[in-house]
Amino acid sequence: MSTHKRLFLFAGYDKDCIIDDALIYYVKNLSKYGDVVLCMDCDCQKSEIEKIKEYTIHTIAKRHGEYDFGSYKRCFRYAHDKDILKNYDYLYLVNDSVFGPMFDISKTLTDIENMETDATGLIISKHKTHAFMESWFVCLDKNIFMSDWFADFVSSVQPQQYKYEVTVKYEHGLTNLIKDNNHTFNGLYTVYGRETYNNPKYLFKHGCPFIKKLSFNRHNGALGMQIQYILNHCNKSVTTSVIKTANRLYGKEYMNWFLTYNPLKVLWRNIKYGIKKLKNGGI
Repeated sequence: MSTHKRLFLFAGYDKDCIIDDALIYYVKNLSKYGDVVLCMDCDCQKSEIEKIKEYTIHTIAKRHGEYDFGSYKRCFRYAHDKDILKNYDYLYLVNDSVFGPMFDISKTLTDIENMETDATGLIISKHKTHAFMESWFVCLDKNIFMSDWFADFVSSVQPQQYKYEVTVKYEHGLTNLIKDNNHTFNGLYTVYGRETYNNPKYLFKHGCPFIKKLSFNRHNGALGMQIQYILNHCNKSVTTSVIKTANRLYGKEYMNWFLTYNPLKVLWRNIKYGIKKLKNGGI
């Protein structure tokens, strides 16, 4: 096991204000490899926080409406005020927009930290004019997270009216600031457009240990066979936690429909999705 010391700043949210099995599974697994500070952007009861207390060094559960970067801000503030940042080699920004890890992440962490860059996203997303680190799993070296500019950036997070403004200002903004301050960045995986959501099976087969939750309700449910493949190739504990949470989030009836093996049904879902896209202005 690596001797590097890691601090995970974990941003969470739940519409029902609970700490569910999938979140506990994720945080528990991270805690094997470093310290976790968790901030939920929702008002959780004390009994909910107790479920996860043993796996974190600090947990905050208060609605703030600033999305994931608002939670990162609060986690960072705790670590800064406690003067513990200097104790770590790497600072990770992670959130619960994914299910997993679907398998042990020790190799993933080692591969990320061996990239020899100042910042490494698990996934780099490339678009026509720019590339950025997807902010749901990012590793920052000490020369970034101990810098004044990074502290100023995190501390400056404010509520935005629309979610896409958060993406542009903070997710893209972090990558841009890293470049502007003459630091290097890279990603363990590179995707184009929305491949993180649309090709979970491909990423899984190439070693990515997470599934984006959005994959469960994209493309008219046509990604069900990909998700079923992944779940069939994971241990029972992670599969159970994913299914239990997905049943609550999307409904048991939907999940039974979604996880079909019937290729004809999947083909029809793709056709209906394509028709819908064409009606809405083109694919």
